[in-house]
Amino acid sequence: MAAHPNRRDLGLLVLRVGTGAVLAAHGTQKLFGWFGGGGIEGTAQGMAAMGFHPPRQSAVAAGLGEAGGGALLALGLATPAAGAAAAGAMAGAVSVHAPAGFFAQGGGYEYPAFLGFTAAALGITGAGRYSLDHATGHVLDRPWVVAAAFLGSALAAAAVVGKRAQARAAKAAATEEDLANGTEGTEEPDAG
Repeated sequence: MAAHPNRRDLGLLVLRVGTGAVLAAHGTQKLFGWFGGGGIEGTAQGMAAMGFHPPRQSAVAAGLGEAGGGALLALGLATPAAGAAAAGAMAGAVSVHAPAGFFAQGGGYEYPAFLGFTAAALGITGAGRYSLDHATGHVLDRPWVVAAAFLGSALAAAAVVGKRAQARAAKAAATEEDLANGTEGTEEPDAG
């Protein structure tokens, strides 16, 4: 027997609001420094240390993907775009945590992956009856919006994560070369 439609819609509401609130809280840490976050400047410094360049734009993009995507998910408005934006932001977080393995207990990617998959699932499934998408006749929740939002988010996430990986590989190669030459940490004398 299928779940009662009202229970399914109520379940989607609870999942949207819970997931959206967590994402929005994390995004506002990055954007505004709320809830003990670093704000744009602190987040930009963190982004630079993690290898995301340009760091300020990376901080803004991550904050908007989380705060904006989370808020829209909670409201059930433009749900495909909201889910795709949040999932894309979480793909960047997964790339940072992946070297530590899966489990969050050891610094792994479990938590951002879970948030990303949940946001993506909501974006694909739709917000349900108790949403602004439903109230507005699903004008921002059409099949082409789902396809465009997830394609755009996937391409952007792949580009950002790929650029970070290339920069980190180049830095590691330069460090290895310096170690082989015995020049790590030395500076060239000033010619002037």
